[in-house]
Amino acid sequence: MTKTVPTYDLYGERAGNAPDFWLHCETIPSRSSLHRFEIALHRHEGFFQILYISGGSGDALFGERRLTLTPPTIVTVPPAIGHGFRFSRDVDGYVFTLLASHLGLAGETARFVAEPRLTPLGGGDPDSAFVCATLERLAAEWAARRSGRTDLMEAYLVSVLTLSARFWRRDNPADGTGETAQRMERLNGLIQQHFRAQKPAAFYAGVLGISPTHLNRIVKAATGFSAHAYIRRKLIDEAKRELVFTDMSAQEIGLRLGFADPAYFSRYFLREAGETPRAFRLTERARLAAQSSE
Repeated sequence: MTKTVPTYDLYGERAGNAPDFWLHCETIPSRSSLHRFEIALHRHEGFFQILYISGGSGDALFGERRLTLTPPTIVTVPPAIGHGFRFSRDVDGYVFTLLASHLGLAGETARFVAEPRLTPLGGGDPDSAFVCATLERLAAEWAARRSGRTDLMEAYLVSVLTLSARFWRRDNPADGTGETAQRMERLNGLIQQHFRAQKPAAFYAGVLGISPTHLNRIVKAATGFSAHAYIRRKLIDEAKRELVFTDMSAQEIGLRLGFADPAYFSRYFLREAGETPRAFRLTERARLAAQSSE
């Protein structure tokens, strides 16, 4: 039996027939923390969303497609598309929800927003930095509620989406999906399948039929990380998740993630996360408990 994908205006709130906003803004942690940073598969009827990931990490789910979120990046979600997210505890950024009928886009930008997209904003180029700054300004303008803000917010949105469409065309010149995006999507699926075996970057390059150097170039362009660091990040994210949400010991978690030596797992985690597994568990659980009591 197929499970019905729920429809919301804002996640977790019953969809209404007459929304009282054309644009809504909130931080990603403010809502995701209420759901243990896991947003189940859902959709928005008539609403378009932009998620700006400025810190932390996570995964975006579109049906059977799972995409890795590495900041800075934006995710654009058109109406009626089932989607979900899993974020790290240190995620930062904003989610903008707006009436799709208010967009009024045309041409390449309209075609860009018709499909769910993940657009990395790394690399340090001026246009990417401008998009990041504009999204910050958009959030500030929404919160300030000053006169003339509607015109400004509309201008910010058009700038962000037009430049995002340009980035997509630049990185995916062949078609709407692009060879680079296809390889990144396949790589993410392979990492999800094999990360516990701690396969090296060369293994993934071999499965993808490209050289390790080419794989590194693709991953670097898409995420800002080397292929080795990108794969390693997935391992640490899973270790963090199990430390917070399971009662397994650090030794058991290390064994599940392919570390035969518990001491080496602790050193590895300390190097990557900046604190020991035990300290991380205590800190994050205390943070979650404090948020629950607010």
